[in-house]
Amino acid sequence: MPGSRVLAVGHHQPPGVLTNHDLATMVETDDAWIRSRVGIRTRHIAGPDETVDAMAAQAAAKALASSGVPPEDIDLVLVATCTATGRSPNTAARVAATLGLTAPATMDINVVCSGFTHALATADHAIRAGSATRALVIGAEKFTAVADWTDRTTCVLVGDGAGAAVVTASEEPMIGPVLWGSVPEMGHAVRIEGEPARFAQEGQTVYRWATTQLPAIARQVCERSGITPADLAGVVLHQANLRIIEPVARKIGAVNAVVARDVVDSGNTSAASVPLALSKLVERREIAAGDPVLLFAFGGNLSYAGQIIHCP
Repeated sequence: MPGSRVLAVGHHQPPGVLTNHDLATMVETDDAWIRSRVGIRTRHIAGPDETVDAMAAQAAAKALASSGVPPEDIDLVLVATCTATGRSPNTAARVAATLGLTAPATMDINVVCSGFTHALATADHAIRAGSATRALVIGAEKFTAVADWTDRTTCVLVGDGAGAAVVTASEEPMIGPVLWGSVPEMGHAVRIEGEPARFAQEGQTVYRWATTQLPAIARQVCERSGITPADLAGVVLHQANLRIIEPVARKIGAVNAVVARDVVDSGNTSAASVPLALSKLVERREIAAGDPVLLFAFGGNLSYAGQIIHCP
């Protein structure tokens, strides 16, 4: 069976920006409080007419343009999102129509914050099985649409945006084996529920789990790919909280890696956070083509998934 690789990446963020100082006029908070607890200083906010599928399509178009793959050659579109409002046509089908794709399989994947890494593994599996040859894998969220703007512990976290990857067949496997799973008894710790739907979480519960359990799981991802943490050139964790990202990267042992810290400027964009941060690292050439990069995400359900890719 062939392997697969990430050929190109792209991202999109809406132009609207909400600063910590802006938030201080909305809820009881301030810049120092937010930065000391989560490390965020700004986040991008989509307007009323900026939909999840529109952001997804813009990120995907950039990835396609960079890849050189003609749109008509895409035969699989996977969109990871938990904030799209249209049930049918799904977000992937809307993206396919916007981009003028011809006859791709189109599926949405809702695994909340770890949606992109789940979707990337699904594309890899489909290509290895021979049921797809060229895929668009997208993470896109309008997370501000489910924010509780009266809750200062959660509204300061969220942002909007999209990231995308073009994944193609490869003679050599350039996307490593996925390690995925969940902690069902902790599924309540991150929620988007109610009418209207609102994001809520048990922040300390998630923080303790992530900082104590996640490093060992991430090291298992490295073991499955036969790569030691010290050999990693990049680490892209779910951009939830800088106080999680930095200690987890340190505990993994990725001493030579560039660690993505996009959360500072983008906030928590849920399923968009990993591809968004990866695309920015590639755009700034902070990681060289072919270098091993750990992608790892966690969040709602409490689900997690990670793999090592070779940088496009």
